[in-house]
Amino acid sequence: MAEPTVVDPLVVDPSIAAGETDVLVNFGDAANAAVHGKFDLMGEWMMGTMLPNMVPAAVGLALVFVGYFVAKYVSRVVSQPLRKRVDETLGRFVGTVLFYTIMGGVIASVASKLGAPLGGLAALLAAAGFAIGLAFQGTLSNFAAGVLMIVFRPFKVGDMISVAGVTGKVNEIDLFNTTLDTTDNRRLILPNSSISGGTIENMSYHPHRRVEVLVGVDYEADLNATRHALQTAVDTFLAETIQGAGRGSAVVLAGLGESSVDWKVRMWVATGDYWRMMELLTGEVKQQLDAVGIKIPYPQMDVHLNRIDVAGDVMPAPNRPRVRPTRRDLMSESTSTSGRSSLPYAS
Repeated sequence: MAEPTVVDPLVVDPSIAAGETDVLVNFGDAANAAVHGKFDLMGEWMMGTMLPNMVPAAVGLALVFVGYFVAKYVSRVVSQPLRKRVDETLGRFVGTVLFYTIMGGVIASVASKLGAPLGGLAALLAAAGFAIGLAFQGTLSNFAAGVLMIVFRPFKVGDMISVAGVTGKVNEIDLFNTTLDTTDNRRLILPNSSISGGTIENMSYHPHRRVEVLVGVDYEADLNATRHALQTAVDTFLAETIQGAGRGSAVVLAGLGESSVDWKVRMWVATGDYWRMMELLTGEVKQQLDAVGIKIPYPQMDVHLNRIDVAGDVMPAPNRPRVRPTRRDLMSESTSTSGRSSLPYAS
């Protein structure tokens, strides 16, 4: 039996076209022969190469199909407890990473069994990844920041935060950006790199917050009467006040300002009641001060004007610049002068 030879598919060999040579038939040879009207090699290629390889290809496709459902099931089983017990964002992130990891492993295994050159493919992917990394530096920085925020969780979905100069409620934490909803119902989409690179203020992290109302009263007001009025105002909301060590309420003399005696009225409330109690306490403080006749001063300025004359001091008149008359002014002046000279003097 003659040893098979490999033929360049770009060169049309008449012997191949005529089917006179025993060679390993590939698609290039079969296509070249078909161009010359010989379809025998195409049939041999289909029977000897394509059909035997269709079975492994079908098996590999079936394995990828089964692997897809396995990856979906495993990611759901792992992510659901995390989403319910730990954090919604962390659970979704873990499920997504697990799904693509399983799918990548299944596809690589099937390709290796089918004889795909994974070494060259890996080198190609590495070069492409390097080029893509240079082109998408900002996007990759957002991705890295998103991974860090999901892992370390400085805030979670539903928290009220202040980041990058804006304040809002966290609606979604994605791998590339974070979505906030403001108090006036505006949707803000922030890149994760701008969030992780600055200060993050999480106003919903602790269950309790301290309400503090600053108020200044007139200097003529009695200190004891003022303290009693302010304490009465804060005691009105005793049921909403959180009690315990370091909690409760307090009235503090803060300082002596330029036009008022400054006080601070403090009370600890639940985080969800912060803004409502801030408004109620401010209004109650004003009402209690008005009830006892204590005034809240406002800044004002008195301007006094005094004229001082110094005896024997003569102030020189300011020098006024001479303005040279124009030609039209000179002509009108001469005309008026000549007109006056022609008139007789009144006796």
